[in-house]
Order: sequence, then C-alpha cells, then structure tokens
Amino acid sequence: MADPKGFMTTPREEWPRRPVEERVRDWDEVYVPGALLPIISKQADRCMDCGIPFCHEACPLGNLIPEWNDLVAREDWRAAADRLHATNNFPEFTGRLCPAPCEAGCVLAINQPAVTIKNVECAIADRAWQEGFTPPRPPDRLSGRTVAVIGSGPTGLAAAQQLTRAGHTVAVYERDDRVGGLLRYGIPAFKMEKRHLERRLEQMRAEGTRFRTSTLVGRDVGADELRTRYDAVVIATGATAWRELPVPGRELAGIHQAMEYLPLSNRVGEGDLTVSPLCAAGKHVVIVGGGDTGADCLGTAVRDGAASVTQLDIYAQPGAERDADAEPWPTYPKIYRLSAAHEEARDLVTAPAADADARLFAASTLRFTGDESGHVRSLHLVEVDAARRPLPGTGRNLPADLVLIALGFSGPDRTDGLIDQLGLAMDARGTIARDAGFATGVPGVFAAGDAARGQSLIVWAIAEGRAVAAAVDRYLTGSSRLPAPISAYDRPMAV
Repeated sequence: MADPKGFMTTPREEWPRRPVEERVRDWDEVYVPGALLPIISKQADRCMDCGIPFCHEACPLGNLIPEWNDLVAREDWRAAADRLHATNNFPEFTGRLCPAPCEAGCVLAINQPAVTIKNVECAIADRAWQEGFTPPRPPDRLSGRTVAVIGSGPTGLAAAQQLTRAGHTVAVYERDDRVGGLLRYGIPAFKMEKRHLERRLEQMRAEGTRFRTSTLVGRDVGADELRTRYDAVVIATGATAWRELPVPGRELAGIHQAMEYLPLSNRVGEGDLTVSPLCAAGKHVVIVGGGDTGADCLGTAVRDGAASVTQLDIYAQPGAERDADAEPWPTYPKIYRLSAAHEEARDLVTAPAADADARLFAASTLRFTGDESGHVRSLHLVEVDAARRPLPGTGRNLPADLVLIALGFSGPDRTDGLIDQLGLAMDARGTIARDAGFATGVPGVFAAGDAARGQSLIVWAIAEGRAVAAAVDRYLTGSSRLPAPISAYDRPMAV
C-alpha cells in the first residue's frame, strides 16, 4: 500500500472522453489519447489495502487487483503487467469492454466512489505493450496432443492461448472470414479499436496457435470428422441465437436484429464495404432493448448520421445510487449509467421525446406500421408498470424508418448442425449441458462460454476459457498446472 491515506486525499478521476462533437465524426475510441497515464498512479493509490478485497470475489478471473494497484502507484509497470497477466489473457479487452463488477465490489464503494480499477487495468495493459512486456510465450516442448477450439470470441481465444502455452497443438475454427467473433464484428471500433485484437492474434500465432477462418463446423467440416482428427474439442461458439420481438408488423422491411446491423458497420471499418446496406444516415431509428448491445447500436447510428435515434428500455429508469436493500454491496447494482453513446445522444438531442439521453424507460412495443411498399414507418408503444403491464392512456407513436432489435440472445445457434451431429444434450435454458468440469456427455468434447453459460460478460467469457483449458489439459495428460478460476456452475454474486 503506497499511500495509506490515498483514498482520503485523492478524489476519483476517470479517463476523460473526447468532446462529443469531435468523436462522433470518427470511429476512433472515445477516450482522450494519452490522458490516462498522467492520472493513473494517483488513482491506483486510492486502493485502501482493505484486508479482505471483495474486488477479487466480484471478478470471476480472480484478478490480483490490490497487488497491481500498489505496483502502479509505485510505477513498477513490469511487475504490474506480470501480476495482471497472471490471471487475464486479454486485459486490454476487459479494460475497455467490461462493466467492471470489481468496482461495485470495491470496499471503498461502501460509502465513497470506488477505485478506478478498470482504468488501472487498461493503463497497465497498454503500457505493457508499449514497453515490450508481453512477448509471445511459445511452449518449451509439444505434448503431441491436438485440440480443436470452435469459435474465436474471448472464450475460444483464451482457451486456445492457454492450451497452446501448455504445449498442445491448437487449431481455432471460425465461421467468419476474420478471427475475433463478437470482438471483431459485434463490438464497435469506438469502444475498442481492432488494432488491440490484431496485436493479440499476432502474439497467439507466434506462440503456435493456428486459425481456420471461413469454416463453419457442422457444414464445411463435419463434427465427427473433427472428433476423429483431434484429441479434444472445445465448443466456444457463443450464444448467437437472438431473441425475437413477436408483435404485429414484425415482417415489415427495415426491421432488423442488432447483430445484422453492427457487423455490417464493422465491415465498413475493415474496408470490406464502402457503405453499410443498413446505414442509418438520414433515418429515424428506434432501438428496442436497453442493454449494452442497444447502446452499441445507438453510438453506431449517431455516427452514421441518423435523423433521430431513440432507445426503448422496458425497465423503469433506475436511480443514481445503489438501493442498499434490494442490491446491497458488494453485488453489481442496477443504477443509471451514462455510457459514451448515451452521453453523445444526450448532448446531440437525438431523441427529443426521451426520458433521459436517448432512452425511453418502462416502454413496451405494441406493433409496427408501414407504408404502401411494406416498409416500416412507425413504432407504437405503451408505458408499463413494474410487472410489465400496459398503463392505460400511455400509448404513443414514434417515427421509425429503421428498427433495431437488441433483446439479447437465448443460446447457441443450432442451424449449423454442430450440436445435433455431436448429439449434445441441452439444458432447460437452451444452452449446452455440461458437468462441473466443462465436459459434455460426449467423450473429449467440452463446452465453455456463452454457448453453455448463456450470455454473460467478457470477464466471465475469459474465465470460462481459462477454466476449460485446465479441464482439457487434465483430460489429455492426467493433471494440469493451468489455473481454473471458476467452475461451470459458478455464478456472479447476487442477492
């Protein structure tokens, strides 16, 4: 603990964002370049050496947060990078994309603003790359065992890197033309520029991990063929079966799933397209769904130049402070948060009728209506109570030329045939059934990430990847020295 009074003398200061008018004209990350390092040592000094660090329990990776906070406060960046990478394969991803349940569990957060753990993590990761503290770590020797990892999102990549470093020969199969899964085509570049992903992939290739893109297992390669070719198979395909909105008018043109809209925008950034076929420029956009995917659509539509953008959230607007009775510390509370996209929408007044920023809270979609050509032109909604019952007299219409459905995902997509070809059992939630050690009922086949857990956070995805790697290593060799931060049945802290 570098400064025992740091939390009393230093106020919380977060990485500043670029001005709204500037950042909405490009697709670069929203933060001021270079503005984090000058403030981060003092922020790390606010870590209070609390004795029982609940931030450990709040983070499924078990990140050694007090340790690397102290090292950053002392500006020992190499040691901080070593401690950070001891539990997290991709801290530059989580430092940008994770909603930071660790900060909700910070002991300081009982009655003060939490330590800026997420910013400290990002600063360490970026400094490590700048200083060359993250060289490739190929294994000293090969085990002679082979593993196929299906899916190259954060779970698949973490599992592949751990298994490669353990000496196994690993091939990652990805259905898209580029590696990265949602990190590539789901997350907008203004949240995480793709150079961070490319840098890690170069490291993984140098370590020996092999990648097979444009290969849909179940169609291009049979599941049984993969089982014959490899000693073990890890299914990390994610939960890509999106939830639908079964209301009248859903068949109208101009109504799309969020994951139809976002990948096209990312392909423009990759240079595959000049303009997205679903570009929101000049259109009245309504986003149905109040989560992070909806916010990603919001920020993307703003940058497209939409005429208006409104986001519907079926839940009531939360308060600014934690409800200590309903969601006591150290659980992750549902409070009003202003993401970068919502800040942009608020300042630019993209939705004049919204309750706050671009959001209409406690709003439920009733139906869509269209024009004579069959294209959507309006969305009809009603306010609802806490039980989602319509409130009489609250109906209203919103202009809508483009509607984006962002209601989350129900489980893995089964249309590729992979699950049926392997004969995998499914649980009641529609995800792949497995035991506490990530093993399915098929010998040598393991399931990890959102495909088995259900949609979750990136820290849980990486933790699943690390844990399933340990399980596979043990299956192949009889024992494992790889860390397993969670079991398949672990869940976030909740009341």
